[in-house]
Amino acid sequence: MDINMSERVLMKGNEALAEAAIRAGCRCYFGYPITPQTEIAAYMARRLPKINGVFLQAESEIGAINMVYGCAGSGARCMTSSSSPGISLKAEGISYLAGADLPCVIVNIQRGGPGLGTIQPSQADYWQATRAIGHGDLRIPVFAPATVQEMVDLTTKAFEVAEKYRTPVMILADGFLGQMMEPMSFSGEDKSGKREEPFAWGAFGHGNKRKKNIVNSLYLKPEALEAQIEERFKRYKQIKEKESTAVCGEQAETAEIIVVAYGCTARTAQAAVHKAQDEGLKVELFRPVTLWPFPEKQLKDACKNAKTVLVTEMSKGQMVDDVKLALECKIPVEFFGRTGGIVPEPDEILQKIKEMVVN
Repeated sequence: MDINMSERVLMKGNEALAEAAIRAGCRCYFGYPITPQTEIAAYMARRLPKINGVFLQAESEIGAINMVYGCAGSGARCMTSSSSPGISLKAEGISYLAGADLPCVIVNIQRGGPGLGTIQPSQADYWQATRAIGHGDLRIPVFAPATVQEMVDLTTKAFEVAEKYRTPVMILADGFLGQMMEPMSFSGEDKSGKREEPFAWGAFGHGNKRKKNIVNSLYLKPEALEAQIEERFKRYKQIKEKESTAVCGEQAETAEIIVVAYGCTARTAQAAVHKAQDEGLKVELFRPVTLWPFPEKQLKDACKNAKTVLVTEMSKGQMVDDVKLALECKIPVEFFGRTGGIVPEPDEILQKIKEMVVN
């Protein structure tokens, strides 16, 4: 695909994300089709062979994530994608990747659940992404784009963070954002035509010229495993200090109500906030961009003069606990959400804001 780096083009979210991954240097993709993320795999199938990359449709989501483990272990830049139930199947492999300190990017274009649920958009995988992505003591950075442009920018960022801290990183979007089309542009260095050397720690052969590398997550001695986990959590602390990101409106300092929303729901929440402001209500939007680490300090700063907080999501309120913890339960936190694949509408959120003002 011949796209000028500075030219704005109209692209579907899933395809823009895939192109961004390629331009970020991703050469290997392993996946399995599932709605509503299949366009990512289809795009990779068309593009990667043309640049001497590897596209492989696995026999299952379990097979795909273990192919990522092998590829990342060789020191190559790689990615997989799926949607909600497919990510559940990948959870064991993600834990292995984290346990072996292997960088990769995992994309979840969420659909409604539990079970097969629906192919409509959802944000009900928040707990899974930020709390239970795999067994053991582990966390992974989670980025939540709200626009197609952010699908591009955060994919580039995800590869950078994965390699800087040697960790899997997740892009957590939803079916609405994956399927919608918006004008966007690519920026930064285009690595799609370059074959980079594998990372020095990779198990890619040593030719008797260096000590062999071992990629492993098995530690039979408890002390050895504990030491490895302690070292990993030092990196997690650095991630929390340096990588947490959020976007906050300009009227937060005088706002009495702060609306907290991420991803696509933040778009409808923003429309509701603008309507409320036009009616003279002191309201502002706070949008987490990283869900882990959650932007605690930024939220505290945004809420320093607020009387109450409204969390809105396409779920039953999975982000509410993180908001309460960030605010140390010092400010009342209310919730409004829709689930089952229904996106909250601006007027619904506005009505909830007005009820909070009255109360």
